[in-house]
Amino acid sequence: MKKLIQNFLVFFVIFLLIAAVFSALTDSGKKSQIVGIEELISHINNDQVSEIVIDGNKLNISLRDSSQIIVLKESGESLSDLIRNYQVDTEKVLAVKTIVKQESSWAYFLVNVAPFLFPFLIIGFFIFFMMRGVQGANNRAISFGQSSAKDFKADANNRTTFKDVAGAKEAKEELQEIVEFLKFPKKFHELGAKIPRGVLLLGAPGTGKTLLARSVAGEAKVPFLHMSGSEFVEMFVGVGASRVRSLFEKAKKVAPCIIFIDEIDAVGRRRGAGLGGSHDEREQTLNQILVEMDGFEPTQNIIVIAATNRPDVLDPALLRPGRFDRRVMIDLPDLKDREDILSVHARKKPLAKNVDLKKIAARTAGFSGADLANILNEAAILAARENKKEIVNEHLFEAIEKVMIGPERKSRVINDKEKKITAYHEAGHALVSHFLPDADPVHKVSIISRGSAGGYTLKAPSEDKHMHSRSEFISEIAVLLAGHLIEKKIFGEVTTGATSDLRRATALARSLVTDYGMSDNLGPRTYGEKEEMIFLGREIHEQRNYSERTAERIDEEISSFIKQGENKAVAIIEKHQAVLEKIVEALLAKETIEKDEFELIVGPKPIVA
Repeated sequence: MKKLIQNFLVFFVIFLLIAAVFSALTDSGKKSQIVGIEELISHINNDQVSEIVIDGNKLNISLRDSSQIIVLKESGESLSDLIRNYQVDTEKVLAVKTIVKQESSWAYFLVNVAPFLFPFLIIGFFIFFMMRGVQGANNRAISFGQSSAKDFKADANNRTTFKDVAGAKEAKEELQEIVEFLKFPKKFHELGAKIPRGVLLLGAPGTGKTLLARSVAGEAKVPFLHMSGSEFVEMFVGVGASRVRSLFEKAKKVAPCIIFIDEIDAVGRRRGAGLGGSHDEREQTLNQILVEMDGFEPTQNIIVIAATNRPDVLDPALLRPGRFDRRVMIDLPDLKDREDILSVHARKKPLAKNVDLKKIAARTAGFSGADLANILNEAAILAARENKKEIVNEHLFEAIEKVMIGPERKSRVINDKEKKITAYHEAGHALVSHFLPDADPVHKVSIISRGSAGGYTLKAPSEDKHMHSRSEFISEIAVLLAGHLIEKKIFGEVTTGATSDLRRATALARSLVTDYGMSDNLGPRTYGEKEEMIFLGREIHEQRNYSERTAERIDEEISSFIKQGENKAVAIIEKHQAVLEKIVEALLAKETIEKDEFELIVGPKPIVA
């Protein structure tokens, strides 16, 4: 109905335009008075007419005083007959210049044919477009079950290769075999080797799974058919399975090629977990994917690459040999990889000569490749906002904090008391983190509000760690509790500013007991089964596999770990009270302290023995 109204409005506007053009062409452009035949005869008798132009049934009369009049005569009656009927003197008629205007074919068309032809043309166009819309709807209905996979051509000018992917060395080595198979399949077939039909890329969001898949196609110089898992599923049962069949048929026509299914967990979740039994749309789509992957010919050069950050929810049939039997894990980048990734994303950005990407990489532990790209983009935006021609270190450091915590809330006005409480709170975090050897070094302390935080202490490890000890976790709990303890010690009561710290400390202590088996009293075991259960859209992440008595002991152990962290923090605060006051004084004066200035106040960080 909406489309019909739009078409009607378009045709109505076209009709108005045609009418306007027709009116402009048929209008003489010069307005003249229309008079009767008697007045014309009177003017001729008085020798006032200089010229008569005969234009069909219209007589354009030019008088000697330069005025113009128009006389309309009957059809089929000539001017001479008209004058003869009124018995005008012949000599006076001969004194008037008479011109007969020949009607052009174009004017004849506009006057006689166009008024009848144009309505038929408009009606014809209207019917044509209506039929075309109905035909388009039929075509869309027919193509509803066709694959909408996007085909990225591997041309030489716009081709992603492994050189464009920084880090992920092991993942690129695994995928190099896929490239070799696509480029030289005969070498493998002659030895009876079977290349994996499916490759599953696993990793946290933003680690470059899609980029790696495209780089495989770029290295092998083969077509890259890209489709998201959510694009298969529709409200009509069977459409997803039809699109899977269409996708694989398209791939067979352009083989060798790569089919890339992003976020495959959208259709590849474990079957039988929902309320729809085995007949809902998602499970039919998954079944069709399983059938198509098993139906490949042994020599067919089609590789299916899928990506997900939720491998725990995938159906076991997807992961068996013959389907996605090769899994490539893509970890978060380490320090060297982060520096390389920053270098890749900084290629087209004008960095100042003193910019040290290694320092930026050191501050971004735990960041993914997408996060690092976002940092450089935010830094470029900040530089443009200040009308700078280059990106300097300050822009990059500001971008890191903006991505991690949020933008500065400079307009937020706080009173002196809240400012003092915030200064002591953040100074407590920084002091305990600095003097605990197991805690991360402090890079920045600020009492300027960012995001939802009234202030913040920026810490970053000096080196990347993949394993953490119990003492490190207890030190982290001590750092989290330090702000709360300082408020209680200095002001005699606590505020809501430590809510997030207390929540994180409690969650960390619970993980020590239930996940890491670091409790001496409960022993080396885990508590609670973490699995996904979906019921009416809700996800239940943990089920108890222990008794109520054990639950009480778990709570006691959590409190014990928190107490250990509290004791560590209190000991440092009491020992370095004077240093704490210096940090607070500097924060109240400058609001922000960078790493170098902070270490001038507190001294060098103790080294782990």
